[in-house]
Amino acid sequence: MSQILAIIFRICTNGRLLFICATLIHSGSGVHPGLLSKAGTAVNKYNMNTVEKSKMKFDFFPLLLLLILVAAIAASGCAAAPPQVPADVGGNQNLSRITATNVQEIPMKTIGLIGGMSWLSTAEYYRIINTETRKERGGLHSAKILMYSEDFAEIEQLQTQGNWSELTRRMIIDAQYLEAGGADCIVICTNTMHKTTDDVQANIHIPVLNIIDLTGEKIREKGIKKVALLGTKYTMEQDFNKGRLEQEYNLTVIVPNQTDQDYIHSVIYNELCQGEIKNESRQNFERIIQELADEGAEGVILGCTEIPLLIQQKDVNITVFDTTAIHAQAAADFALNRTRSAASAGR
Repeated sequence: MSQILAIIFRICTNGRLLFICATLIHSGSGVHPGLLSKAGTAVNKYNMNTVEKSKMKFDFFPLLLLLILVAAIAASGCAAAPPQVPADVGGNQNLSRITATNVQEIPMKTIGLIGGMSWLSTAEYYRIINTETRKERGGLHSAKILMYSEDFAEIEQLQTQGNWSELTRRMIIDAQYLEAGGADCIVICTNTMHKTTDDVQANIHIPVLNIIDLTGEKIREKGIKKVALLGTKYTMEQDFNKGRLEQEYNLTVIVPNQTDQDYIHSVIYNELCQGEIKNESRQNFERIIQELADEGAEGVILGCTEIPLLIQQKDVNITVFDTTAIHAQAAADFALNRTRSAASAGR
C-alpha cells in the first residue's frame, strides 16, 4: 500500500501540475471557481515547503488535494444538465404539421427507391422524378429521395438460380431500411422484381407504388384491350405481371415466341444493362413488336426498365407504354401531393 501511495505522491509532488489539471478540469466540466481558487492557494503554500521534501518520507497533502479534485469533478458531472434536443427535431411526421397557403409551400414527401437493377434505369428514375419536381416547384427545387442500390450481379445470380425467396427477403429488408430512414413510399425500380411486391407491402407500413398496376391504369385510360408485353424472360414467362394485368384490368396480354423471348432477355442483360445500345438490337425489337401488332396488339408494354433506353414511341406504330416513365411519374406525383392516392398506386 505504501508503495502505491508513494507512486501517487511522486505523480502529485509537483503542485503546479495539480493546478494545471484543476484549470483544465474547470474549463471542461464546470468546476466551481471557488474550488479552483482554494486549490491554487493550497498549491502555492505547498510549493513553499517543497524545499523540505527531501527530508520527508511521505506527505498526505498531494493525495488529499487529488481526492478533493476528483470528488469535485464527480459532483459537477452528476449535476450537469443533459443536452436539450430541439422540439422540432424528428421524422417526416412533423412535416405534416406545417400549414401551407400554396402548392410550393406544401412539404414534399420522401421517395424511397430500391435501385441498381440496373443502375442505368435507376438513373432514369432519378432524372425523371427531379425533372417533374422542378416543373412543379421551379427554381432550385429537387426531389427528396432515399435510395438503396443493390449490386445487380448478385441479384442476377439469384434470379438465374431461381432463388426467389432470397430475392424477396432482400427486397423486404431494403424497403424496411428505407422506411426506417424516413421514406413515405417505396419504388422498386425494376419490373422483374415486382414479383416480390406483395410480400414487400405486407412487411412495411408505407405504400409500394406498383409498376404493374400503374401501367394497367394507363392502358385502361387509353381504352386498349389487347397489349404486347416485352421484358425479361421472368416477366414474359411467369404470371406475376401478365396474370395481374389480365385479372385486374381485363386485358388480353400476348408475348413473343420462345426464340424472341430468349433474344430479348439476352439483349437486356448482355447489352442494355451494361450500357450498350445497338442499332441491330433496336431493329430486331422493332420487328418483334410489329409481329405482335400483326397479332392484334394495340399497344406494347416495355416491361423492363432498360428497354426504353432502346425503344421509344417514334420507333413503332402502336402505343408504347414506357414503364420507367410511368413509374417515375407516379412517384413524383405522390411526392408532390398530386391527385393520385397512395392506396390506388400501391395496392
